[in-house]
Amino acid sequence: MNNKDIAVSFLKMASSGKVNEAYSKFIGTGFRHHNPFFAGTAAALQAAMEENARKNPNKVFEVKRVISEGDHVVTHSHVKQKPDDLGIAVVHIFRFEMGKIMEIWDLGQPIPSETQNQYGMF
Repeated sequence: MNNKDIAVSFLKMASSGKVNEAYSKFIGTGFRHHNPFFAGTAAALQAAMEENARKNPNKVFEVKRVISEGDHVVTHSHVKQKPDDLGIAVVHIFRFEMGKIMEIWDLGQPIPSETQNQYGMF
């Protein structure tokens, strides 16, 4: 499995409620993340992902694009906490070491109900 496949598999598993399995399979020792709402440890982000999965069991997570260069993978996704939500556009940046995710950055932008841009966010 290459880094692109690992990144997508991690996101799909974690967003579908299989957070512990995703962490045990894909996260490396010494992992850190850059989400400003949680402490930078694997345990803190894992707990937040588990809570989100409990609160949003019908979450929709659709990866639209994946770009890989060296030890980095970038995904561009459409995330809906509930199927009827407009959702948010999310970019995840992953850094890998020896086939394990070692670092994640994530950025999100809410999808507006109306937009001036005829091409949309995806």
